[in-house]
Amino acid sequence: MPLTAIRVLDLTRLLPGPYCSMLLADFGAEVIKVEDQDKGDYARNYYPLLDEDSAMFHALNRNKKSVCLNLKREADRTIFLNMVKDADVVLESFRPGVMKRLGVDYETLKTINSRIIYCSITGYGQTGPYASKAGHDLNYLSYAGLLHLIGEQNGKPIVPAAQIADIGGGAYPAALGIMLALWERKTSGEGQFIDISMMDGVLAWLQTSLPNYFATDELPERGKQPLSGALACYEVYETKDGRWLAVGALEPKFWQVFCDTIGKRELIAYQHAPLLEQHRVKYEIQSVIQQKSLNEWVQLFEGVEACISPVQNFSEVEKDAQVKARDMVVSIPHPTVGR
Repeated sequence: MPLTAIRVLDLTRLLPGPYCSMLLADFGAEVIKVEDQDKGDYARNYYPLLDEDSAMFHALNRNKKSVCLNLKREADRTIFLNMVKDADVVLESFRPGVMKRLGVDYETLKTINSRIIYCSITGYGQTGPYASKAGHDLNYLSYAGLLHLIGEQNGKPIVPAAQIADIGGGAYPAALGIMLALWERKTSGEGQFIDISMMDGVLAWLQTSLPNYFATDELPERGKQPLSGALACYEVYETKDGRWLAVGALEPKFWQVFCDTIGKRELIAYQHAPLLEQHRVKYEIQSVIQQKSLNEWVQLFEGVEACISPVQNFSEVEKDAQVKARDMVVSIPHPTVGR
């Protein structure tokens, strides 16, 4: 594994930091999870519990070691500082200033180990008027403007079912930043400080809408963007049995095949019609899709290239042939500690 020589001290909790260190551990890094002696990682207590800890906690913290330290105590802080001497990365997700008050901030640690790479994942970064603000995934999405665009036209913003800011704006940029710092250290021999803001990360995701606003000064509206509600060729339709069929026929060749297959060839010319016309096209497609069950549509589109897929639940995802072929769901033994 490429990271077997790397040691990471992970002081993070919940999702963004543990997901980042999980990625590093999966590729061989020795990750030592540092938890306080009182409650530890709050994710341990989420429902459902497996072996006294949550299923989420087990998934996020696979391949990791664990130690309990109270960094407010001098003896425990000394233990941590000694661990830093042999570490490559320190990962933390406290609000700015907390680590300095504990005496384990980057400026302190780099005097002990000049090669240390110190990564902070916070909601708003180390600088700016929001730096000390509390927040969660939903708050970062709302400040960045993404939440405003999620949902149907004339409806309220919809809370996403996955944590976009935590993972896409925090965990992955942090993992990339750590890898780049490790690469740069080969040349300089020095570590560095990585400042990850989850709000910044969400802003960086808006590549299909934010540049358009900057170019035109026109505010995008919820449910009216090409890839979030405006186009009939990129939509979800209800089937006869109350299930849903996802249509992603963006390219003209896919749209033509889709219209041919559902018996609505006359709609081909309206793929990029104005918004009001799109509503009519959606209505006509929905009237056809609701005449068959989801399974009937899946069978009808079998072997047909039109970018059509069933909206699956987790039970179906687990059994999906592609998921199985890629080994995306695996079971690993839970380690036990000898007494």
